[in-house]
Amino acid sequence: MSEEKIFRVGERSSVPIAPTQFEVGKFTKARHPEPYTFDVNLTAEAGKMQSKTGTVSVNIPGFSPVVLYCDEQPPVGEDTAPPPLAFFAAGIGFCLMTHLTDILTARKIQVDSLKLEQRIKFRTNLGHMREHGYMTDGGCDLVETHVIIESPESQERIMDLLSEAEGGCMAHYALRNPIPWSTRLVYNGKEVVNRSGN
Repeated sequence: MSEEKIFRVGERSSVPIAPTQFEVGKFTKARHPEPYTFDVNLTAEAGKMQSKTGTVSVNIPGFSPVVLYCDEQPPVGEDTAPPPLAFFAAGIGFCLMTHLTDILTARKIQVDSLKLEQRIKFRTNLGHMREHGYMTDGGCDLVETHVIIESPESQERIMDLLSEAEGGCMAHYALRNPIPWSTRLVYNGKEVVNRSGN
């Protein structure tokens, strides 16, 4: 009898997210023509080897917090959960698909089949350069998205659907535009690094 391998991705959390370094913002309904603004918050903790557990919460009412599990492959990890970049890549693709399906439903566009295929090219010297004295360095060189639609609608209408979805997709916006960022390091209860840019 072979041992069944359990691969954990996530589950709904029974408790709300509780960060210590910022307050979870309250969602407020927008008034026309202002856009809705909302936050996606994460608290994460390192475990054994490369295992990590995080709770993700969207501050819009009706969204449950979700506990996600993350790991890496052997020998650094135990391959018990997806790696971080799998969640990153899936988030980009799923966000665009959410906007495509929302818009085609709202605009009553008939689509018989909607598929998305995506390739993201990453680079890192992790695992082969540190032993030679280099600092760890990484980057992202390409996000390639293929939207595959079967529909009796006109080509122009489907092209407009994609354009509107790309324009509305917050993940694609973050990929295509410089956005403000900040990183803080709290070491033994004291802030020792606080940097930002855009």
